[in-house]
Formats: sequence, structure tokens, C-alpha cells
Amino acid sequence: MIPLLDSLLSKMPSLSASDHASVVSLNLFVALLCACIVLGHLLEENRWMNESITALLIGLATGVVILLISNGKSSHLLVFSEDLFFIYLLPPIIFNAGFQVKKKQFFRNFVTIMLFGAIGTVVSCTVITLGVTQFFKKLDIGTFDLGDYLAIGAIFAATDSVCTLQVLNQDETPLLYSLVFGEGVVNDATSVVVFNAIQSFDLTHLNHEAAFRLLGNFFYLFLLSTLLGVAVSPFSSSLPFFLVAAICMLLHSTDREVALMMLMAYLSYMLAELFDLSGILTVFFCGIVMSHYTWHNVTESSRITTKHAFATLSFLAETFIFLYVGMDALDIDKWRSVSDSPGTSVAVSSILIGLLMLGRAAFVFPLSFLSNLAKKNQSEKIDFKMQVVIWWSGLMRGAVSMALAYNKFTRAGKTDLRGNAIMITSTITVCLFSTVVFGMLTKPLIRFLLPHQKATTSFLSDGNTPKSIQIPLIDQDSFIEFAGNHNVPRPDSIRGFLTRPTRTVHYYWRQFDDSFMRPVFGGRGFVPFVPGSPTERDPPTDLSRA
Repeated sequence: MIPLLDSLLSKMPSLSASDHASVVSLNLFVALLCACIVLGHLLEENRWMNESITALLIGLATGVVILLISNGKSSHLLVFSEDLFFIYLLPPIIFNAGFQVKKKQFFRNFVTIMLFGAIGTVVSCTVITLGVTQFFKKLDIGTFDLGDYLAIGAIFAATDSVCTLQVLNQDETPLLYSLVFGEGVVNDATSVVVFNAIQSFDLTHLNHEAAFRLLGNFFYLFLLSTLLGVAVSPFSSSLPFFLVAAICMLLHSTDREVALMMLMAYLSYMLAELFDLSGILTVFFCGIVMSHYTWHNVTESSRITTKHAFATLSFLAETFIFLYVGMDALDIDKWRSVSDSPGTSVAVSSILIGLLMLGRAAFVFPLSFLSNLAKKNQSEKIDFKMQVVIWWSGLMRGAVSMALAYNKFTRAGKTDLRGNAIMITSTITVCLFSTVVFGMLTKPLIRFLLPHQKATTSFLSDGNTPKSIQIPLIDQDSFIEFAGNHNVPRPDSIRGFLTRPTRTVHYYWRQFDDSFMRPVFGGRGFVPFVPGSPTERDPPTDLSRA
């Protein structure tokens, strides 16, 4: 017993030193996050900079300093973990995107968004896969099979449109903002779904049957993930949540209401991961539907708190990701593996940048043309300048591409194979180059193409509620002339459905939502009066039609 105690006591100093180093690293990282926020705000009006680029450059500068201090042994304060990214950082970003989205514009352009985000991502993945299959064999970077090439296509099909969204103004260019925003979220989800579908299949003996099973698995993951997010959201307004929420409202307990909303949102993501579905899609649609039902069942203070809390968590997670990517870009172990062939690494990065630009063009312009053919109203069509902005917004690559590349080509953040090391360093190079160079050119390009465009405002605006949450789940579209009449006209023929599908879908959705969903799960105009609740100051009219 005594030798065992002596052994434990002898280890205490080393454990304390390790804990102390972790505390120091966390303190420095938090200080860097504060610096990113302050400098990002000060440079907000700068012609070339934005918050994402600021965090990335601060990460790079910090990596250089750490390299010098550690004599070239390390460049980052924290060790990269896929679990940290996919389980803790990504959910608040995607959920806030769904929770704050302007549903009116999103569902008005839903078909076009799905064309760009789903079909376009598959097209881009195909173009990149075909390109790397041809070029990489000539460069002799390693032994890759068909599954590796398809995974590379999925990795670099994942876009990062944060830089463009920070410049666009959703009030002045609602159509363009909606398309860029919606495509970005659906693109990330589709890329992850495609990547997971590829990883779960044995592609060594690919035939027509395996190809159809791969396609079927993709649609299975896509649809089931969406349905799970839609199903969990109204559940958070009923039964267990509703009973507790009702008690919380009677007690004016904002803390518990906000906590329940956060936990139910996170539960949807974890359920999707538990069932091997796409957590990104699930939590995004959970955010949309939760803002339509659950948000109206809480008090006014909880509504304001949730808006700012979700936006703040999303902002911190995004800043954290860009800061870490900047530091990890200088990881000496990864670059040492390719030090004997720097020209090959540069060639691979250049090929990937060229292919991702070609992959974007391969679907943005053709799908925009097809979308314009189906629209009669000139204001709803995507003109050439908008198409260029949409194409440009998808050229940046970010954390999703990095995380998928680590998942495919490393084990616990380490890689021993030369080909895998080249892919990791090339991914870092592409993410850095596209975010810094393309990101810096985003503001001048948009101001040149859209000269009347003003700078967008932060998510943390001064309004008490997000505008998106005050409008119906499905856009009223051309029904605005019926604002004074609560009875939406019934579609009178199959031809009417084919010529105006939005009007028909809106009519039947309204009937279903008002008859079954809102009376059970709550929502605007269907929430009982509770002192301190949002309905306390609402006028005594049926606001469900507002």
C-alpha cells in the first residue's frame, strides 16, 4: 500500500504541471478570442477585412509566435479534435442559422436553394472527383482508390459563405442573401451526408447496383435527417416541454425556459448522430420549426434572451474555428512530412483551387438559367451579377472541409502516409488562400457589382425580436393583397397548382397548420394569455394571419 501511495505522490507534480499548462493555454486562447472580437469590430468597415479574416490572421500570427517560442515544436495551444468541432462548435452555428433565418425569403426560394445546395453540391463533388482522378495520378502523390477520390470531392465541395454573408445586406438584397445563406447551410449538410455515405460503402467493386444503393443512402440520410429535425421541434412545444414551460411562465423563470430551448435543440442534433443521420440538417430545420412554435410559448424576456444567446454562441463558435484554423495551418509535423516535395504540395493546392472554381461554375450558371425559366416575375429572377456573387460566395473553404479532411486522412490528428500528409497540407493551403484572398476581394467585388449595397448589420441587432420569427413558416408570396381577408383562396385546378405551386402549398399548409399544429403546439395567435408572455401586449386580433 505504501509503495502505491509513494508512486501516486511522485506523479502529483507532473499532473500539476500538465494541468497548469492546460490552464495557461486556455487563458491565452480566451484572450485571443477577445482580441478577435475587438479587432474584428474595429475593422468592420475596412474595405478588405472582415471578422473571419481577422480571426484567421490572428491565428496565423499566434502560430508563428508559438513556433518561435517552442523552437519549432508546436504552433497551436489546443489539439484539434473532430468531436470538438462536430459535437460542440458546429451545432450552435447551424441551429442559429435556422432559428434566425428569414423564413419568408427562405421558403419563397426553397426550390432554388435546394437546387444550389443539394444538386449543385453533388455536381461540384463530381467535377472535383473527376479532376483529381486525372491529375493526381500524374503527380504520384500516393495510392488513392475510388473512395478516396470521392471523399476528396465531398471535402472540397463544402463551401464557407460567411465572408459573403458578412458583406451582403439581407434587407436590401433579400433574394441574393436568401440564396447565398440557404445554399451555404444545405451545402454543408449535403457535403457531410455525401461524405458519410461514401465512407459507409465498399467501393472496391463498384457496379450499377452499388451506385444506386449509394444514391439511395444519400436520399435516405437527407430526408430522414430533415424529418427528424421537423419532428423534434414541435415536440419541444408539447407534452414534457409544454408542461414545464407552462410552469416556468407562471413563475416567470426565464432561465429555465431558455435552458429547455437550448437542450431540446441540442437533443435534436445528438439524436441525429445517434441514428447515424445528418445532424446539420436536423438541427437546422429544428431551428426553423422551433422559431415557429416553441418561441411563441415563452415569455417576452425569454424571447429576447434566446435571440441574443443563440446568436452569441454561434458567433463565438465561428470565431473559435477561424482562430484555430489559423494556428493549425502552421503545424510543423504536417509540413515536415511534405518538406521533401514542396512543389507537389503547391501543385495539388493549385489544382484543387482550379477545380473548386470550375465545380462552382458548372452548376451556378446552368441552374440559375433553369430557375429563371420557371419564374415569370422579373424581380424574382437571378440576374448575371447575382450569379457571379453566388459563384464567388462558394469559393471559400473553411472548417467543414478541414474537419472532413482530418476525418479521412488522419488518425487522432496524426498522419504517417506521405499522400495523406499532402492532402492535409493542401486542404490547409486551400482554406487559407480562399478565405484570405477571396475573402479580402469579396467587399470590393460586391460593391462593384452592387453599388447601392450597404454594409450588413450584425446578428446582435437592437431589435427585440428577429424579423424572421414574426412571419409565417411558409411565405404568403402573392397573397399579400389578401392581408385584410383571412381566407386564403382555395386552388381551383391542377393547372393552378402547376402554374403557382407556392400559392397551392401555402393554402394547404395554412389549413393544416391552423387546424392541427398551432392549436396543439402553440404559435403566433394560438398562445393562451399568460402574464408577462408575448401575448400580453399583442392586439386582440388573429395574428396567425399576420
